[in-house]
Amino acid sequence: MSDGVDRILEQWARERPDLDTEAMGVFGRIYRLSRLAGDAVEKAYAAYGIGRPEFDVLATLRRSGEPFQLSPGALAASMMLSTGGTTARLDRLEKAGLVARSPAPDDRRGVLVRLTPKGRHLADEAVAAGLAEQQRLLDHLPAARRTQLNDLLRELLNDR
Repeated sequence: MSDGVDRILEQWARERPDLDTEAMGVFGRIYRLSRLAGDAVEKAYAAYGIGRPEFDVLATLRRSGEPFQLSPGALAASMMLSTGGTTARLDRLEKAGLVARSPAPDDRRGVLVRLTPKGRHLADEAVAAGLAEQQRLLDHLPAARRTQLNDLLRELLNDR
């Protein structure tokens, strides 16, 4: 079985037979799969009127557990974003009624961001839709191969 990455590797082998392109094959496929999955998940989120950036905020709050609230700084750190980038996302989500900001009870200058019931419902629906798309991409692999793939990728990412 051959794919587009194999064709690229064959071209490099012809032009530069001195290069070991094994890593290019691995990461080329990871990159293509990531793009494919990202596009499918983004389409699933769009059905709920949100994009990946908004989903990331909602999902971070939802995963935080009751009462589904964090400081903007904790949200930004969790998403590896600047506070400025987080603020723009929060503005859009607050306008849509999916999050609410309130003063922090223990810090007069602090603010807490809380998932509204509407936001929690949307986060639950969107995460299920996104996971369904990811599962669809893996469905042709037997369970043991999916486990093996997951283990190999974890090993590659360990300590990075």
